[in-house]
Amino acid sequence: MPAPVSTAVADETLIDAYSDAVSGAAAVAHPAVVHIEVGGKDIPGGSGSGFFISPDGYILTNSHVVHGARELKVFLADGRKLAADLIGDDPGTDLAVIRVSADEISFLNFADSSAVRPGQIAIAIGSPMGFQQTVTAGIVSGLGRSLRGASGRLIDNVIQTDAALNPGNSGGPLVNTRGEVIGVNTAIIRPAQGICFAIASNTARWVAGFLIKDGHIRRSYIGVAGQNVPLLRKLVLHHRLEQETGVMIAGLEPDSPASRAGLLESDILLALDGTPAPTVDALHKLLTADRIGERAIITLLRGVELRRHAIIPLEMPSRA
Repeated sequence: MPAPVSTAVADETLIDAYSDAVSGAAAVAHPAVVHIEVGGKDIPGGSGSGFFISPDGYILTNSHVVHGARELKVFLADGRKLAADLIGDDPGTDLAVIRVSADEISFLNFADSSAVRPGQIAIAIGSPMGFQQTVTAGIVSGLGRSLRGASGRLIDNVIQTDAALNPGNSGGPLVNTRGEVIGVNTAIIRPAQGICFAIASNTARWVAGFLIKDGHIRRSYIGVAGQNVPLLRKLVLHHRLEQETGVMIAGLEPDSPASRAGLLESDILLALDGTPAPTVDALHKLLTADRIGERAIITLLRGVELRRHAIIPLEMPSRA
């Protein structure tokens, strides 16, 4: 039975509004999105996407797009082809900044990703499969996801979207209907349908600032290889521990903060300066830049004995 005219008109109005929102956002973002071609990597001929974040030529993209590159070429929306320099690279968040010398550059602003809500429209722009300036749209389908970066650290507060992404979209912007960046497209689950991820804009803004300033993100480390292990229930009760798991030391780097502090293989790390570290990921989160060179107390189990050792974390070397 035909739908009432009023309903059909309302549906058409909604569709037109959605279309206008997507096309309007794409028009705003399009001039700032670039295609990146990479030379000198392990796999020649790599490519990805990126976008300008300032009027002086800084481009944000993924670390996995440009890491190890010897030559970077950037293709602008207006047809210009420019050489680019790598400014900074952080595999831990899969973000990198490159720069070109050019005038009359359009750039995108960051939205506050803490204000993003599930169900809102998300628009991805990039160069999937080499097709430049491709626009796809969907919704934010999840928030607060975690991905593991190339360094082994977890990337937190990742945005999940169903906007279609393919190889080559990496590093491109995920924008809202105002054309503001809510995320940096970074990963696809290949066997899945419509599950894609973007680094949240608040993380991207923070990382980009430090990459432009220092060329890398400073983090501390103690020099252990660890694995998550359950704690014996009787030890949890006996020592009145607040956790049921810890990080067992499976290996020690020579002359590392951990070895200098007298830690041994098979020790189980429990806390740093009183903050529980029940997993490797939790320990990573505690090893921030402000701990570099600062004395801390690490709590551990050695056999059945609860011990505390002073340790001075050092700055993690940049990945080659």
